[in-house]
Amino acid sequence: MGVCGDFMGKKKHKKAIRSLNKRIAEHQEKMRLKYEKDSPDERLIQHWETEIHAFVKGIQQALKRLGK
Repeated sequence: MGVCGDFMGKKKHKKAIRSLNKRIAEHQEKMRLKYEKDSPDERLIQHWETEIHAFVKGIQQALKRLGK
């Protein structure tokens, strides 16, 4: 892979990290709003927590590929 390929790979991983961080923030906000309700949907909250965990793993993988 040449210099251009390395740059594009880094750009792709940085974009993925930004996207995953945004999705984490969105899910955290959804959870916050659900917890404010009288009877929050625990199954839905658990689903979002599971997705957040997967997003964090994706960020870790992208950082590893970036050498960080």
